[in-house]
Amino acid sequence: MKTARQRILDTAERLFAEKGFEGVSVREITGKAGCNVASINYYFGSKKGLYLAVFREKMVGRVRKVQEAFWRELEGERRPDARRVIRALARAFLKSPFSERERLLHHKLMAREASRPTEAFEIFHSEVVMPFFNALIGLLRPYMPEGTQRDEQMLYVLSIIAQVMHFNLSRNMISRVTGRRFDEGFIDTLIEHIVSFSLFGLMGEER
Repeated sequence: MKTARQRILDTAERLFAEKGFEGVSVREITGKAGCNVASINYYFGSKKGLYLAVFREKMVGRVRKVQEAFWRELEGERRPDARRVIRALARAFLKSPFSERERLLHHKLMAREASRPTEAFEIFHSEVVMPFFNALIGLLRPYMPEGTQRDEQMLYVLSIIAQVMHFNLSRNMISRVTGRRFDEGFIDTLIEHIVSFSLFGLMGEER
């Protein structure tokens, strides 16, 4: 059984994703979570504290799980080649254990933050996005064209991530367009497509 604190976090994430921070009241959150209004201050200090907790514990938590899955794929390899890195990245996202509901909630809340950044966005950016992007640049830099500058390196990595995110978040649309069920076999096909397409863009040829 979920604790009152966890019920509040789950409810707040859903409501913040649907309505935004300003569109949700403390009373609505606690009412739908089955808790009293004072519980927000007790557990989180304020509505803002709750919002930041949603990011730290749920949003950041999910991304860290995906990143951990990525590093497990590369475990024991001192210098994995580009194909291995991109495949590990695609697998970590597309084979993540999160439900469709969790993926959509995560995407909605991030989309709101991207359009109107708050302190939560800065936490997410500094704690999970940039460290991971820098690590990916380090892994893929040897396979980029000679003389590629830092801003170009970031764009290469962003392009690969963009593919992975699109295929991960647009599952229903992709199934409709392709006529394929989003099952394990199709996920494997998509992963290899992402790898081949990314290698062509990264190295100028399919390898």
